[in-house]
Amino acid sequence: MVTGLEVRGVTVRYGDTVAVDDVSLHVEPGTVVALLGASGSGKSTLLRAVAGLQPLTSGAIAWDGEDLAPVKVHKRNFGLVFQDGQLFPTMDVARNIAYGLGKLPKDQQRARVAEMLELVGLAGYGDRKPTELSGGQAQRVALARSLAPSPRAILLDEPLSALDTGLRRRLADDLARILRETGTTAVHVTHDHQEAYTVADRVAVLHEGRLLQVDAPEALRERPHNRQVAAFLGYRAFVVEAEAHRLGWTGRLATGEVLGIGPASLQLDPAGVELPILDQTLTLDDVELKVALPDGQTATVASPSKLDATSVRVTLMGGAVVPA
Repeated sequence: MVTGLEVRGVTVRYGDTVAVDDVSLHVEPGTVVALLGASGSGKSTLLRAVAGLQPLTSGAIAWDGEDLAPVKVHKRNFGLVFQDGQLFPTMDVARNIAYGLGKLPKDQQRARVAEMLELVGLAGYGDRKPTELSGGQAQRVALARSLAPSPRAILLDEPLSALDTGLRRRLADDLARILRETGTTAVHVTHDHQEAYTVADRVAVLHEGRLLQVDAPEALRERPHNRQVAAFLGYRAFVVEAEAHRLGWTGRLATGEVLGIGPASLQLDPAGVELPILDQTLTLDDVELKVALPDGQTATVASPSKLDATSVRVTLMGGAVVPA
């Protein structure tokens, strides 16, 4: 018997539009799978289907081999966390977290709430109202509320997307820690590559409703199944082995393979190959230099500051091995 969450050939249509197209996916107990894709890729629709909020056109969703089709949303024992947290504004933080603990005696409810507040780093916040919380704190409370009843899985729909970049990165680290400490089975929807790599044990890439690849983050980055996946992950230029060696790479490619060059593939090197600078863009962490490769393609290289130059020397340190 297959344990955990199983999505079997699921298709979801909105009229003539196919939102999810024959997707199969297995989430093992205690693991986190990120559904990664651009807007309109079908990732949130698939999550809603798992939750029971969206009817299937075909296929099945099961838990430990049991078909969930006849099981109502509130009986599936899945915790839900959405982008806006959806806290009850008239309840304080403690009552929000205790919302799903009605069957427990009051003293056990208080103990569980205190445990959850400690887990999400908000000990002492129980008597505050949601309106007194920052966006990041509100999402921590929403996570605590979902974890409090000990659900068999947590479904997270872009829970960090409304936060600023710096806070989103910090909360992604915290979320990964919390899910692993509690051994929680989770499906995490995001459009952010770094967030997916940080939070998930495996990443499922969706495009226009179809599942393109499911892999561990390292394997996904190093060996995308095709150029479509590679391009979505940020690999914009693709070079053959001879061209890669010309740029300083020392690896080897098999017949029918090319090397994808991404944002971290090229590094500044005074002894490297000289390439013309086409543009310079200030980012949160550094300056992104757009350079022209010898074969006419363009790529980027990170620089600590803007350069008063028309060219830069770089070395190709790595990339993604992709089928040609």
